[in-house]
Amino acid sequence: MTKGGQFRTVVVAAMMAFAIAPGQASAAQCGNSAAGFEAWKSQFANEAKGRGVGAAGIAAIQGTHYNGATIGADRGQHGFRLSLDQFMAKRGGNTIAARGRALKQSNAGLFASIQQRYGVPAGPLIAIWGFETGFGAVHGNQHALSAVATLAYDCRRSAYFTDQLYAALTLIDRGLMSANERGSMHGEIGQTQFLPKNILEYGGGANLDTPSGALNATAAFLKAHGWSPGAGYQPGEANFAALQAWNAASVYQQAIAMVGQKIDGGDAAARR
Repeated sequence: MTKGGQFRTVVVAAMMAFAIAPGQASAAQCGNSAAGFEAWKSQFANEAKGRGVGAAGIAAIQGTHYNGATIGADRGQHGFRLSLDQFMAKRGGNTIAARGRALKQSNAGLFASIQQRYGVPAGPLIAIWGFETGFGAVHGNQHALSAVATLAYDCRRSAYFTDQLYAALTLIDRGLMSANERGSMHGEIGQTQFLPKNILEYGGGANLDTPSGALNATAAFLKAHGWSPGAGYQPGEANFAALQAWNAASVYQQAIAMVGQKIDGGDAAARR
């Protein structure tokens, strides 16, 4: 090879290295076991600093741990493979409907206010509230940030949960979420179990550990996903799509619609 050819080769190689290196440096490497989590965490913390995450958020990510229980839950969501009747029986759908009717009456002012603001009737909101946490009784006892960080590291859905992790760190920096917040297996928190990105988008700064904060945020989510006041929310009706946006599992969507209808009953106000 001539000296000129060697020079061109070196220049091309240098240009390629320059083009590739930023991409390689900008993404912490995902993994499929606990072995690489600590190295990933250090990489991610450096990236987060570069993206403007503050000291509180950086300290929080450094305090996370690999959550094997979260990985197990993410791999084995068997409840969503049940038939609708099986799901209703396992999750106590009829009990949720019965208690939901009582809660609708005892919190009539709250639900009237929510419906006036967002157009969402009580039934589906109460159904979601009941299925998610048993009306606030069971929020989960996982270290929420560790659950989200584990799923951001795990290769299966890394991109989706990386967005959730950045949202969580933003919430921590703003003082809207504790670094030691407890939640469910995937890092959902509050009475209707919001992931961090949804808290940022629909929480409005409210305390989602309270019924009012959680139910208003849930109604805001449904409205943002196309809820139309007065339209039905059963399968095939206009507002069922908003319930589909809430959870990807078909059986869960149907259960929310069924229990919501049992709660709303023939109430004309539910369709106004």
